[in-house]
Amino acid sequence: MNVAAAVSVVRARCDVRQPVAAIVLGSGLGGLSRRIEGATRVPYVDIPGFAASGVAGHEGALVHGTLGGREVIALSGRFHMYEGHDAAQSAFPVRVVHALGAGVLLLSNAAGGVRRTFKPGQLMLVRDHVNLMFVNPLIGRLQPGDVRFPDMSEPYDPELRALLRKVATEQGTTLEEGVYGGLSGPTYETPTEVRMIERFGIDAVGMSTVPEVIVARAIGMRVAAISCITNPAAGLSHEKVDHADVIAVTARAAGAFEELIEGVVSALE
Repeated sequence: MNVAAAVSVVRARCDVRQPVAAIVLGSGLGGLSRRIEGATRVPYVDIPGFAASGVAGHEGALVHGTLGGREVIALSGRFHMYEGHDAAQSAFPVRVVHALGAGVLLLSNAAGGVRRTFKPGQLMLVRDHVNLMFVNPLIGRLQPGDVRFPDMSEPYDPELRALLRKVATEQGTTLEEGVYGGLSGPTYETPTEVRMIERFGIDAVGMSTVPEVIVARAIGMRVAAISCITNPAAGLSHEKVDHADVIAVTARAAGAFEELIEGVVSALE
């Protein structure tokens, strides 16, 4: 995967100058990209090293423009490990947006609630994560600009988390805080797995985000992440987990999420 080749294609189509942040839009949360003014869209399939997103709720396009009066790059959709991509490829877009000048990475995802008080539609600010994918996107030859042994004592930037809490309070949005567990998927968890995960101190689970955070920290980006709780994890309710329901819940929570991210972007220094 060639970062320079990907950057060249994006710059040929977008007037990228100095984006204050890159935003990764998870399942059903791509509506934020429609708030971006003066938007230019580049389909993932046109960018070397990117892949088409084959999952409902993921547009599969890089979007450049302004949000809250600030220049941003949005990654509208992901390509996941469960689609056959390795961890390094699934996190490759992070390297590209960093090379385009973004120093802040704001991630979002849809997640199952493990904490028993969580309700569908709640937003959770990620405080920490547990890598239950058991793979690492940094394995292999050291990439230019990477730290060989990145410190992960604070993978989610304290100042960004404080800003998210501040903006959420000002907007009247309830923002829980917790630990995200990243699993490979594509199966949802079994009830016994959820009980094990709960004992690990994990509050929500999903199938993304962790590889992107690891790469972002290795190249020196500041990171924050929001999980949209879409359902109780398996065994915590009598309902079966279905991706269509996940998309429906994120659609209901999208307004608060979009306002929160736009408010944070406009407040970034």
